[in-house]
Amino acid sequence: MMHATKAYMNWSGGKDSSLALMKILNQKEFNITHLLTSVNAQFDRISMHGVRRVLLEKQAQAIGIPLTTIELPEQPTMEEYESIMNERVLAFKTAGIEHTVFGDIFLEDLRTYRENKLNTLGIKAHFPLWKIPTHELMQEFIAAGFKAVVVCVNSKYLEASFCGRLIDQSFVNDLPSNVDVCGEYGEYHSFVYDGPIFNTPILFNKGEVIYREYKNPTTSSDHVCNTSRPETNFGFYFCDLTSDEH
Repeated sequence: MMHATKAYMNWSGGKDSSLALMKILNQKEFNITHLLTSVNAQFDRISMHGVRRVLLEKQAQAIGIPLTTIELPEQPTMEEYESIMNERVLAFKTAGIEHTVFGDIFLEDLRTYRENKLNTLGIKAHFPLWKIPTHELMQEFIAAGFKAVVVCVNSKYLEASFCGRLIDQSFVNDLPSNVDVCGEYGEYHSFVYDGPIFNTPILFNKGEVIYREYKNPTTSSDHVCNTSRPETNFGFYFCDLTSDEH
């Protein structure tokens, strides 16, 4: 009997990585040994998405795949980001893991960046959602039974009222025409709390919506987090989710 090849999943906690993970698990070509997530160590939250670490940990527990985190400063430079990431990836390779999976869809420069960096470390990147039209992916996500809440929106492209909304057909219908339905340009980010990859749903409470402003992404690791539209400063609305133990 053949054993599936070991790989780690680049996990954001959002809908694209959830859909990519589902496809990879269904194909059975890879054994996903770890979920890898970048965490803002200062605030104890998923980088860019703003989701608390405790909810990220509950996702990994519900999926049944061990979580590994990249601990980043609040606004790391590209050099800091790449140094910390390289150290983690090389540890994976030492453990015999030479493949990785991303949920990227169509940003050519982002894929090239990832592949070039990983190739130098001897890691092969895989993109199960690549070039599938985003409207199709969104319909597949909803039809599969995934449930997600919008936790972050880019204020340049969406109003604060979108933050905290559930991702459903109503949400899709209300998106402006200049916004990619999957938010591939970083227009919004999500937290998936139920679906076919979860053994149990993640319980949470929605808190207040807050606004934060960041530096130009071309000078920080946010450039590799699907926020590659050129801007001098950019602001985001975040919906704070808290864990519900009951």
